[in-house]
Amino acid sequence: MSALKAVLEDKPIEAWEGSMGFLLHDVARLLRKRFEQHARAEKLGLTRSQAAVLGRLSRQEGINQVTLAQLLELEPITLVRLLDRLQTAGLVERRADPQDRRARSLYLTPRARPLLDRVGGLARDVYDEALAGLSVAERELLVASLETMKSNLTAKVGAVSAAAEPEENTNG
Repeated sequence: MSALKAVLEDKPIEAWEGSMGFLLHDVARLLRKRFEQHARAEKLGLTRSQAAVLGRLSRQEGINQVTLAQLLELEPITLVRLLDRLQTAGLVERRADPQDRRARSLYLTPRARPLLDRVGGLARDVYDEALAGLSVAERELLVASLETMKSNLTAKVGAVSAAAEPEENTNG
């Protein structure tokens, strides 16, 4: 019996071992582990978490720390420590936010750009390892399916979060 069938048919949890949730979790964990192994072997000088911060910043420069922490699902203090290290290494710059004097906007430095190219190369190597044995069509279907799942769940999470927001008190 397939794991997916076991879950759909409400079988005992022992039958879920190879279920979609377990598989997605295991694949994500192994992708992270292989990236870290490649990064160490190539003497990248970054942890996976630091690489994730740089990668997100490369797509959203000018973002503030609070929003970045939310996007990366990190506690703010954890992100601050990562940013401190990246700033000390000369890879990230914090600038005063013109809209909010308490906030800091985050930017990559020119020194970070070549490092991001190396990160991208390592990520491609890991993906090639993970996708070995899948045809181009199977790879495209996998990505399209994962994008659909992400979209479906993002919509639901957003709807639940919005419903859980406390209403503003409009009584003076």
